[in-house]
Amino acid sequence: MTTTTTSTGWRSRATLAALYAGGFLGPFGGAMTSSILPEIGGDFGRSGGAAAVTLTVYLLPFAGLMLFSGTLGARWGALRTVRLAYLVYVLASLLCAVAWAFPVLLAGRAVQGAANAFTTPLLLAAIAAVTPKARLGRTLGVFASMQAAGQTSAPLVGGLAAEASWRWAFVGAAVVAALLAWIGLPATTAPSGDRPKLRSAWRPEVVRIAVTGFIGWGCLGGLSFLVAFRLGDDFALSASERGLVLTGFGLAGILTARLVGRAIDRFGAKRCALAGAGAGALLLVGVATLPSLWAVGLLWAVTGACSQGVIVGVNALVLTGNGPNQGGSVSVVQSLRFLGGAVSPTAFVPLYHVDPVLAFLVPAALLALVPPLALHRHHPREHVQPGLQVEQQRQP
Repeated sequence: MTTTTTSTGWRSRATLAALYAGGFLGPFGGAMTSSILPEIGGDFGRSGGAAAVTLTVYLLPFAGLMLFSGTLGARWGALRTVRLAYLVYVLASLLCAVAWAFPVLLAGRAVQGAANAFTTPLLLAAIAAVTPKARLGRTLGVFASMQAAGQTSAPLVGGLAAEASWRWAFVGAAVVAALLAWIGLPATTAPSGDRPKLRSAWRPEVVRIAVTGFIGWGCLGGLSFLVAFRLGDDFALSASERGLVLTGFGLAGILTARLVGRAIDRFGAKRCALAGAGAGALLLVGVATLPSLWAVGLLWAVTGACSQGVIVGVNALVLTGNGPNQGGSVSVVQSLRFLGGAVSPTAFVPLYHVDPVLAFLVPAALLALVPPLALHRHHPREHVQPGLQVEQQRQP
């Protein structure tokens, strides 16, 4: 009996480790070119600024396809979809590694983003399927910390690879994706046999949660460029110094995500999401107005913890709902989250040129007002079941 229990516990930990690794790969792949743009541009006779489009062509299909990728994955079967997506990611990464022309590299990056759109929501749904409801918050917190680690470490890993050749960064990503394709998803998850409809993921309660994610990420994680502007204009920091200060946001997110998850399990996802948004709004005011570089850097780092409160909170809210098609629902929430980050520069750069302080105060006001309005009708439900069916474990 003891041997059986130990074996089951080991399989459970291995299952979660594979899901966490998938969470790391997505943000890592998206940000891996951010520190090697001059090297990429130099290989193709382009400027570093022109090479920055490698970031955009990854993000757009990633965020756009997630509007419905979770629903399609539920129709096709989660295991089949995730495994195929990883294999496509492998091929796209290898195409980037051997790209002989800049358009070929862009095509590979776009396919990378499209493939990742079919992994992230299904990984989250799988976590909900294999995790007891009482521990879901802390498990999502670990997943969020892995995503933050992927996004934070990608520039460093890409830069180290570029010492030999930037192409090696894509080879590494391909190897990791191939390993994850071999592992697949937990054997305890299985398609329900239903064919969920796209509109089942766009229920009013899901849209309200998604709007909270859109504002939360767009007005917190999406504002790093504004902080960089202020660090350069008001404190005359160099590019490397600005990058060091901005790293504090991601490091704080990594270190606090598990604590945020525990708080969600204890106090509820809605309270934590609203607390993260409200505290983040206050911190942005300080980031915009305080004259001390140390104070700005510290507050920006703490803002990273607040962003985890919002993001982990909205993930927990949608995954503990009792509606159909949870894979599709979490897909919608994740899509709007990343779309919020994508539109943030377009929305706030013009404000910065008008008044730098106003550019921070507007997103602070949105954080203070929109999430409470969006979630005021959301009432947590007890004894809900995850959307994916869980097969009974067979005893050996």
